[in-house]
Amino acid sequence: MSGIICAIRGGASSQPTINQAILTANETKLPIYFLYVLNLDFLKKASQSRTHTISEEMQELGEFILLAAQAQAERQGMIANGVIREGHIIGDEIIGLCRELTADYVILGRPLAAKAENIFTHEQIDQFGRHIEQETGARVIYPTGDGT
Repeated sequence: MSGIICAIRGGASSQPTINQAILTANETKLPIYFLYVLNLDFLKKASQSRTHTISEEMQELGEFILLAAQAQAERQGMIANGVIREGHIIGDEIIGLCRELTADYVILGRPLAAKAENIFTHEQIDQFGRHIEQETGARVIYPTGDGT
């Protein structure tokens, strides 16, 4: 199996990343695997009675985000799948899926420069992209516009 992995978080900032995945799929005729990583570490601090409910709601949110991305790709004639992974290290989940699928490409979004709450700088994303390429052999592509 081969394809394009596109990690997304949802929202408007994911749009350039989704668009790049669709463009790459159109050029390569490969299927897209939209990946949403669910990190539930914060639930360790929540009361046990609410943990299950919050976990289910986060899962449903991830499914909704993936369905929206899949629908957008399918409207443009691309084959798209949604994958939810649970983990606290997003990179490990991306690399794991790359290996499972023998992915050809990984689409990584770039943080908006003006937003202080971004997790990664552009330099860190570039370093992460090189790490993915070394670990998996997949080619990392960044959207032409800003976004994650």
